[in-house]
Amino acid sequence: MKPKVVLTHRVHPEVIELLAEHCEVIPNMSDDTLARDEILRRARDAEAIMTFMPDSVDEAFLRACPRLRVVGCALKGYDNYDVDACTRHGVWITNVPDLLTIPTAELTIGLLIGLTRNLLAGDHFVRSGRFNGWRPALYGCGLTGKTLGIIGMGAVGCAIAQRLAGYEMRVLYTDPVALPKETETQWKLQRVELAVLLAESDFVVPMVPYRAETLHMIGASALAQMKSGAYLLNTCRGSVVDEQAVAAALASGRLAGYAADVFEMEDWARPDRPRAIPQALLEDRARTLLTPHLGSAVDSVRLDIELEAARNILQALRDETPQGAINRPQPRTTA
Repeated sequence: MKPKVVLTHRVHPEVIELLAEHCEVIPNMSDDTLARDEILRRARDAEAIMTFMPDSVDEAFLRACPRLRVVGCALKGYDNYDVDACTRHGVWITNVPDLLTIPTAELTIGLLIGLTRNLLAGDHFVRSGRFNGWRPALYGCGLTGKTLGIIGMGAVGCAIAQRLAGYEMRVLYTDPVALPKETETQWKLQRVELAVLLAESDFVVPMVPYRAETLHMIGASALAQMKSGAYLLNTCRGSVVDEQAVAAALASGRLAGYAADVFEMEDWARPDRPRAIPQALLEDRARTLLTPHLGSAVDSVRLDIELEAARNILQALRDETPQGAINRPQPRTTA
């Protein structure tokens, strides 16, 4: 019999076709996230599962799915997954580390321009029927001559910096590891301490993973250190930013604007996570630009991510080391 693989979210037909050659595929053909109980019902006798951003796998999940051999994550950040538990249960866990970099960097720059140039407000004004031609209204903030600070110069941070090299901007960054001098020169970068970055940047972009030490890295204290009238953008992980503190900074006028593609409520592995976006942020339409986790939402990119996750699953089911493995499972002691 073919091994059973459960897909928790809708994927491209090509992905189902690839898996179906070797597996019994249980797809989710809807655009909805399945409830955890439903995922467990489908996966209780499965040998593989392809998971996505809203999913989480923990000790209880693994105990309920004793035949599971591989969790193929169609994503980059895996903080919602208990890697140690997977290792103990003899389950591979894989991710797709590289394919999300460029689309996330592009979206970040799009949010930067959209927020600072009032694009959403302008669109609403035109559609309202009140637009009768040019008026001296909705003046925003250009990028030329301004300073942007990137906190964390990993793959996405570097992709943002590389794409901003052609803008007439000063770009600061902070990271424990300095980039090569030739790269700093080519991309017109300056490495500084975090306090300097916060104080001197017109636009602040955190680009760090969510960990215990980065929880609310941008909170009331960091916001107080930022230049008055600066903008903040978050496309990394929701809990890196304290959304309540951001709402307060917007209300006081200290922060000029906030754009986000990720939110605290999405960080399922955090026990005390908020269950909703603060109402104050949702209601502040003039100074916020919020998108529904569109970082990798490029059709060709999503297809590539899903295909790579599927290949990782197939490699594990063939008793090979998956290309995207982030653990090395202990030998299985039970069937």
